[in-house]
Amino acid sequence: MGFVKEFKEFAIKGNAFDLAVGVIIGGAFGKIVTSMIDDLIMPIVAALVGKPDFSSIYFAIGKGSENIPAGSTLAKAKELAPDAAIFAYGNFITVAINFLLLALVVFMLVKTINRMRKTEAETPAEPAAPTTTEQLLSEIRDELKKK
Repeated sequence: MGFVKEFKEFAIKGNAFDLAVGVIIGGAFGKIVTSMIDDLIMPIVAALVGKPDFSSIYFAIGKGSENIPAGSTLAKAKELAPDAAIFAYGNFITVAINFLLLALVVFMLVKTINRMRKTEAETPAEPAAPTTTEQLLSEIRDELKKK
């Protein structure tokens, strides 16, 4: 029974529960950021660069690379020359751009949250209402001053 009780205390403890909530929200936030990058930002980048899909940028060397016609997709190149060494550096470019954009979004989010926390910390808390004992002592003091 000691193991079950210890596990229950661990699972219900605030840190484990907070971590679980963070992982779930992080997964959902990841989907939002991925959609923002893929659906909003990458088309703009592609319009500026002129190529909508960087993953099809590659070069092939070695046996069979001469059989790949110019302008072939990466999948077609791998099919036509299975023995060729195909360096798909375009996919790396796409992943690097995605990482940089994701890092920028997370930085802006953290910066905003820190600014909000700082504002909350700077806001002075209202003084606590006097306790009944303090009120009674104040009344006694006021009465003594009158005499």
